[in-house]
Amino acid sequence: MEKSCDAPSGNRFSFKYFVDDYWDIILGVTSILLAFYFHKLGYGEFATLCAAIGIGCLSLSVSEVAEILSSRLQEPYGSLVLTLSAVVVEIILLYIILLQAFTNPEVINTVKGGIISAVIVDMNILLGVAVFLGGLKFTEQEHNKETSSTYTTILFVTGIALLVPSLLEEVSHSKDSVYEASVLISILLLFFYIIIMIFQTKTHTHFFKQTARSRIFRIKRKMAQKNHEEEDEDEDDYIFEKFSSFGLIASIFIFIAIIAFGAEIFANDGVKLAKEYGLSAGISGLIIAIVAVSPEIMTAIKAAKNDEIQRVVNIAMGASTVSILLTVPILMSLAYMSGIRFELNFNPLEIGALILTIILAWKTTDDGHTNYFEGIAHMVFFVAFAIIAVYY
Repeated sequence: MEKSCDAPSGNRFSFKYFVDDYWDIILGVTSILLAFYFHKLGYGEFATLCAAIGIGCLSLSVSEVAEILSSRLQEPYGSLVLTLSAVVVEIILLYIILLQAFTNPEVINTVKGGIISAVIVDMNILLGVAVFLGGLKFTEQEHNKETSSTYTTILFVTGIALLVPSLLEEVSHSKDSVYEASVLISILLLFFYIIIMIFQTKTHTHFFKQTARSRIFRIKRKMAQKNHEEEDEDEDDYIFEKFSSFGLIASIFIFIAIIAFGAEIFANDGVKLAKEYGLSAGISGLIIAIVAVSPEIMTAIKAAKNDEIQRVVNIAMGASTVSILLTVPILMSLAYMSGIRFELNFNPLEIGALILTIILAWKTTDDGHTNYFEGIAHMVFFVAFAIIAVYY
């Protein structure tokens, strides 16, 4: 989401434009402070809600700053910064929840549900809503079909890899065998991610770039040429644009530290609430995924409305890929260092929903065109999955 930088020169520092540029930071920090206050008072519901809002807002701030930083770096470092910023909140949330396993072993299932749910939300809510809104505005939108073809291939292979520990458990292998297989699969996924990063940022960058040129792109290009001189004279007021690369990195770490503080409250009170209200691991995982993915959803919706469907596909499928290929190995490592036995034995609903989501995404994007009907199909699939998750 781009920050506003079109304030009249005389009102450059007015309150309205200040709020427009920094509402996410203001709301995020305020919500985290309120979460801490309610947590101390024992109001778990309000603490969890405020923590979730704070995490979502500050995650958006992290992505904004990371995008500025990535624009200054050469590949593959720019893509690496964006990738890490997209997955870091999810890892923080899931790891802090995983630490609750010392007193409540059932949260391990919630963490596993969160890993799969992140992909379900990315590929159905993020992609579905963005494609639906873009389709309503532009009837049909075009993207590079090589992008979706590559990503669905990656996700198919990843989904099959995640089946291995579950299959071993189904055929009555020992717990040790399942755990050893989980470790090997996590190492394999990390290796696969390294290869993909080289493929995406070095050898086949053209697979992930926009090929179509819609009318709105032409309009934007003409407007940019017309206002080029004015834009050059207009100094950007967004403060992070003026930071050095070191300052941007420091800002990202500060935001992440505040997010981690909020995640601690979200995990402590959220796990208690889930147990108190009898929420299933599937629903708990969905809630975690929605909180973590919310900034990406907002960015994708704005891109779709600007007829930038290629960016939507890159965000949805790229984030889904990272959600598994990086989150799983890192969580396995953190669990091992913390003395927690974490296995990748996902339940049939999770694996089934993952594979069906990949198939649906493949069918709706493989021709390089999207429309609002395809967006509705993804949203209906998500609602069906959520209903099953409630009762599973």
